Amino acid sequence: MTDDVAAARAAAEEKSAFSHAPVDPDATAAYGDHPDQVIDFFAPRRAGGPGPAPVVVVLHGGAWRAPYDRLHISPFADFLARRGFAVASVEYRRGGDGDSLAGRWPDTFDDVAAALDALPALVRELLPQADPRRTVLTGHSAGGHLALWGAARHVLPADSPWRSGSPVTLRGVVALAPIADLAIADKLDVCGGAARQLLGGDEHFAERQPYADPALLLPTGIATTLVQGRADLDVPQAVAESYAEAAAKAGEMVGVTLLEDVGHFPLIDPAADACAVAVEEIAQLAW
Repeated sequence: MTDDVAAARAAAEEKSAFSHAPVDPDATAAYGDHPDQVIDFFAPRRAGGPGPAPVVVVLHGGAWRAPYDRLHISPFADFLARRGFAVASVEYRRGGDGDSLAGRWPDTFDDVAAALDALPALVRELLPQADPRRTVLTGHSAGGHLALWGAARHVLPADSPWRSGSPVTLRGVVALAPIADLAIADKLDVCGGAARQLLGGDEHFAERQPYADPALLLPTGIATTLVQGRADLDVPQAVAESYAEAAAKAGEMVGVTLLEDVGHFPLIDPAADACAVAVEEIAQLAW
């Protein structure tokens, strides 16, 4: 496939993923005072299996940049709810308004940690039909990075303000085309240098990487699967493979589901077959 054909297919996939109208949640709750510190909750639309519904926590992507918020992933959240899951879609602070920078240090990480800490009580209050003990953490692209990071807080350096005393209660993590290895992502200039921007630029990248790079936070002891399109031009397959290799070296097996002829966005596009594959990976852990 020529570069022009690949680029055209990727553009068509992105257009399809963003063509769906945002879906309103059943409830929204704040986990902090900032307008971006909110979580949208989607109740399960039907029974998906025996017992209370599992909870899927969704972290959206968008290179940690301000223009991309949780609205674009709400059709995917609704897709999950229609398959019997209770869904919590987390918003968090991203790059500053009016600029193209990726993420805010330390705000982006502050928010994800605070949201995950607040979630069990909020789920019990707002999704009474759900079981927070059966939670799967998922995220797409930059959100996949944050999902892997959020599951690894118990192995953060001892001086990290985000370190948790014990592993979070999770059935597992399903990271969709994740920016899972910040060093490799930086080397490949993924999303226009977003990984380096997330950590504050050249002067801070190396010193902050041990606190933010999932590939350095292994093993986690939590079941983890990566779903990756082989034709992904935004976050290449090499990023997921590097994380899986780092996990193996740490003595942990991470599942990697590679999808032929699939790019970056079909994984969260309800109209794409790849989205159903992603949801099945979530179901395998949740039920």
